[in-house]
Amino acid sequence: MPKQKAYYIIDFDSTFTQVEALDELARISLKNHPDKEAIFQKIEDYTNFAMEGKLSFSESLAQRVKLLEANEDHLKLLIKHLKKKVSTSFSRNAEFFKKHADDVLIVSGGFKEFITPVVSQYYIKKENIYANTFVTTGDGKIIDYDHANPLSEEGGKVKLLQHLKLEGMLFGIGDGYSDFQLRESGLINKFFAFTENIARESIVAKADHVTPSFDEFLYVNDLPRAISYPKNRILCLVIGEVDPATIAILKNDGLSIRQKTSFEEKYVQDVGIIILANGEKLDNEQLKNAVKLKTIGYLGSAKNKFDFDLCTRQGIVVFDDPKNNPRNIDFIPKRVADFMNTGATYLSSNFPNLQLPKIDKSHRLIHIHKNVPGIMAKINTVFAKHDINIVGQFLMTNAEIGYAITDINAQYDKQLFKSLKKIEHTIKFRVLY
Repeated sequence: MPKQKAYYIIDFDSTFTQVEALDELARISLKNHPDKEAIFQKIEDYTNFAMEGKLSFSESLAQRVKLLEANEDHLKLLIKHLKKKVSTSFSRNAEFFKKHADDVLIVSGGFKEFITPVVSQYYIKKENIYANTFVTTGDGKIIDYDHANPLSEEGGKVKLLQHLKLEGMLFGIGDGYSDFQLRESGLINKFFAFTENIARESIVAKADHVTPSFDEFLYVNDLPRAISYPKNRILCLVIGEVDPATIAILKNDGLSIRQKTSFEEKYVQDVGIIILANGEKLDNEQLKNAVKLKTIGYLGSAKNKFDFDLCTRQGIVVFDDPKNNPRNIDFIPKRVADFMNTGATYLSSNFPNLQLPKIDKSHRLIHIHKNVPGIMAKINTVFAKHDINIVGQFLMTNAEIGYAITDINAQYDKQLFKSLKKIEHTIKFRVLY
């Protein structure tokens, strides 16, 4: 039976971009207005009322456009701004949009005048962009919008999809009530509540799946993606009293953060990263059982706080601050994030120090193994058997372990990973991207 064609119906504001474009336009157009703060607040309120389903979309839109006092010069500034505000996980998956240019539709209650220049950079076809349009005067002042466009009305996305009559599997990705309405109407097969920028409780509760990033959407639907495993699925446990700035760095990187006063048993099997406040300790039993633990960041000197040798044998990279510099609050979280994103062990306390450039259009594989002769030959034999072309390879060793990173540019099958994990003396293996 042939596979059904898939369509991806993607919202623009607070989904494809990190912001609500009309709110941003107001900040540009009303920059010098004496009552700007009060007007900004009104516009944001109208936006949120519509997104949460508390006010009809048409009423919200009419009120916002009325308050804007914008013109075409303001639009040019907005477009420049929005191009820098594309959601991080959409931005890094530009290849997906290139490959699926025929299948991606942007459906938004926003306006084509600013949406088209932003999404066109991502290979999305102009004919696949459905949005409202402004009405302007001869001198470029925005005075209204096209009321005949179904997307300007309450339930506009539903009306549009009824008209399009798309056949196949339809996936909806968005943050607001109008996106959920597509699922409620039965016009799409699954609704994914996109929460990378904002999580609206009333929408999250109704979603088929909550997707904190576009990587998560691609992962659960087994679609090609820039990173192998969504960061929101990596549990980062913060133990003890830690500066909020430290946590913010890791949270902004997309990790799932839990802050606790101790290393609770229920987290031992699943934790991928541990950040320890100065003075905290870990016992050997916990370390042995933390099978998914990739790295520990210690906010101070970790000497005598846990067993470095055991961490090395377990393939756990340790970053600490031996000089105990309290002003250095971003040093450890940045090293941890860099290791998770590129495999760099630079300035680690127990691993060979390796700093690496990120190579575009390649897959990065990490293999940690006991430092015994012949392992690299076995790794490369596996690559040869699977007809893998190696773009770059890095190996560093110390007395205990070998740390090998291989960048490959071929398509691969899952059997390759199984073969690499089965190599004798392997400690840990993972795919970075």
